[in-house]
Amino acid sequence: MADKITSWKYAEDFVVESAVIQRARVRAEELGIECITASVGAQLAVLVASLQAKSIVETGTGAGVSGLWMLGATDHTVLATIDSETEHQAAAKAAFAEAGIASNRTRVITGKAVDVMSNMADAAYDLVFLDADRETIEAQLREASRLLRPGGVVAIAHALWRDRVPDPAMRDEATSVYRDVLRFFSDNENFIASLLPIGDGLLLATKKA
Repeated sequence: MADKITSWKYAEDFVVESAVIQRARVRAEELGIECITASVGAQLAVLVASLQAKSIVETGTGAGVSGLWMLGATDHTVLATIDSETEHQAAAKAAFAEAGIASNRTRVITGKAVDVMSNMADAAYDLVFLDADRETIEAQLREASRLLRPGGVVAIAHALWRDRVPDPAMRDEATSVYRDVLRFFSDNENFIASLLPIGDGLLLATKKA
């Protein structure tokens, strides 16, 4: 069998990021933020373009790396991005401005993911990307299910959690949380789900019409 680590690295290196995204990564490192990898960003961009997404919800603004990938996929997508850290959001706003993204295409919301999502409209979003507040991710999933229109997609970062999820000997809390997330979709007939090994694992699930 081919060396899967080599193949993973090849897939990661296949994507070339813009200078703006590279600078956003530098700011993220300075703030101690863990970003999605370039391959995950490219996959999100493909989703946005394929869905012709008009409205996206993101939990975990970070320094704006994932937002730049998604907003760069079309010229009309509007992103509502949630984070509890105002310093992170300031970095993201700087990145969006540097990329020339119109201010009316972003809603940067301060707060806890579940609290903010609970006040959003039903079936109004094309894509929900979850990358924050791991301790409430199951509650976020329930909100995401409500927020998505039929045919919309939920994407979840870190779904393989440091490659620990596949190993049954790993039973720490974080690993168990992501196993529960996978189980949520395997037991849910309302979604068609796929697990990708890019980045730290990316779970994609489409809400059935």
